[in-house]
Amino acid sequence: MALFGKPKYTIVRVKKKEIPDGLWTKCEGCLETLYNKTLEENLKVCPKCNYHFGLTAYERINTLFDKDTFVEFDKEMFSVDPLDFKGPKTYKDKLKQDQDVTGLKDAVVSGEGKIEGKGAVVAVTDSRFIMGSMGSVVGEKITRAIEYATKNRLPMIIVSGSGGGARMYEGMYSLMQMAKTCAALAYHRKEKLLYVSVLTNPTMAGIMASFAGVGDIIIAEPNALIGFTGPRVIEQTIRQKLPVGFQRSEFLLDHGLIDMIVHRKNMKNNLSQLLDYFG
Repeated sequence: MALFGKPKYTIVRVKKKEIPDGLWTKCEGCLETLYNKTLEENLKVCPKCNYHFGLTAYERINTLFDKDTFVEFDKEMFSVDPLDFKGPKTYKDKLKQDQDVTGLKDAVVSGEGKIEGKGAVVAVTDSRFIMGSMGSVVGEKITRAIEYATKNRLPMIIVSGSGGGARMYEGMYSLMQMAKTCAALAYHRKEKLLYVSVLTNPTMAGIMASFAGVGDIIIAEPNALIGFTGPRVIEQTIRQKLPVGFQRSEFLLDHGLIDMIVHRKNMKNNLSQLLDYFG
């Protein structure tokens, strides 16, 4: 007989239906959980707080250029290890790892295409590849793209999203690219051709101190971190508290370092207008 005259019950454990991975993303701005499909349809901008997530180089190109007009330059160019760099991970291992993860040969994609029917040359860094840092291949590809734009009298657009600056694995070879890219841009400017620099989160260090900071027009996405050294390092150095929003797009616009802040959904149209105005 059941205890206290009650019938016996069989306990059945029902396995909860698991939610597949990769369907949701937590916003870094407002911590809202976002459905990935909705996020992608909104160009990876949070519909709640306007936080701009990072884009891959090809995603960025697809948002800016007319369909089927982009032709890539120097796609197979890849880095070697001139210093035989060794550390917790060798440079060769780091390159192989990021090549496998991203499908890229290095941290920049360059080429030619049309923006609302107007021709332009572009280079876009990809922060997934060693934080979009500039080694000899990144510098060479950007320089070749600028020289192509100069020769063919086309405007140049560089979209920067690099938190890595110059690539320490290549030492002086990397630092040389800062001068090389700026020299190519100087010849481009000498021909009275337009160069638009687009800054995304984050654009720092040697990238910002070279080609990213010398645009005829400098545009930034909202709330992008832009500077040479990060705010935490600056505070530790000067032993003072920095102003709220220091090194963010809005702060830099107020202080004259950039020319405009443009939401991602308006970037293509704004670039088209600039190309038309300076055409």
